Amino acid sequence: MTVDPTGDGTRDEGIRGERHGTAPVPLSVLDLVTVGAGRTATDALRTSVEIAGLAEARGFHRYWVAEHHSMPGVASSSPAVILAHLAAHTDRIRLGSGGVMLPNHAPLVIAEQFGTLEAMAPGRIDLGLGRAPGTDGATAAALRRADRLSEGADEFPQQLAELTRFLDDDFPDGHPYRRIHAVPGPIQATSPGGVQSRHRPPLWLLGSSGFSARLAGVLGLPFAFAHHFSAQNTIPALDLYRESFQPSAVLDAPYALIGVSALATDDENEARRQVAAAALNMVRLRTGRPGLVPTPEEAEAYEYNEMEREFVNSWNSNVIHGTADQVRTGLDDLAKRTGADELMITGNAHSGDLRVRSYELIADAYGLPRA
Repeated sequence: MTVDPTGDGTRDEGIRGERHGTAPVPLSVLDLVTVGAGRTATDALRTSVEIAGLAEARGFHRYWVAEHHSMPGVASSSPAVILAHLAAHTDRIRLGSGGVMLPNHAPLVIAEQFGTLEAMAPGRIDLGLGRAPGTDGATAAALRRADRLSEGADEFPQQLAELTRFLDDDFPDGHPYRRIHAVPGPIQATSPGGVQSRHRPPLWLLGSSGFSARLAGVLGLPFAFAHHFSAQNTIPALDLYRESFQPSAVLDAPYALIGVSALATDDENEARRQVAAAALNMVRLRTGRPGLVPTPEEAEAYEYNEMEREFVNSWNSNVIHGTADQVRTGLDDLAKRTGADELMITGNAHSGDLRVRSYELIADAYGLPRA
């Protein structure tokens, strides 16, 4: 089956970004809607609106929200809801999921949600899909109402195919879903007097290993790799994607973006303090003690054991942080080393104001235009 995420056969539509300023590749934003200690989810969502407005004004290409569950420090459990909110506060920037964890959902539900988003913000919506649960096994089982958790790896290609058919409304005659339609969607254009936009959200495959890299290549889809938490697999996965790539109705050539953790501050020492706090949050998450993102002071007072210290050092080695110039140098080097077509920056810090400031500093470092 040909997978055509634009709905009309137009290649590259809404996928390839434009470079602005002196950035080596288009720059985008990945938002985890982080909640710091002493702050609320309402605070975090207000920060997301502020960052999205800044990103749009400064020429960032797209703004994605990631799906996570049962994590107190991450308020992005419902990407579609957050994207609808952001769509109401922006006019031009592309908005999308980075991503929706497809095994957690019925494909029809996702087709309906993103059809609705496309109707709200025509031509601005991306549908990024992952196969991981985005949480622990027990929570994933609760999401899927299953007694036994399946990671969904074997079923993911079939789920993707089903979702694509719902988006395109093209189940064949005789299929049990032939008379089921995702609305908003193409059925509205074929109904008497109906008018439907020619757009539908481009599909992206997300991954942190080789599985989705190969699948994206075979299907000729754009690919997003989670370099920010799987840096050791970045080059092998991108190589596999490019080697597997087959031109499609979507893309003539591979298009790969990578998520990268980067934080710019006015003071180099403050960047180190904020990154240390974010790393402590990851230590707690990885050891079954998830919580709100701690303050830098809490991280400084924390007594790490040897294994935790080793994890923090490894984790922070993949976080680009420092002054704006230092972050720019790190991003430039990463783009050159990986050959990525786009960098999607996630800036994690306890303070929402510092997250906003980080994106502003990065925009300034690259001379991105002001609206």
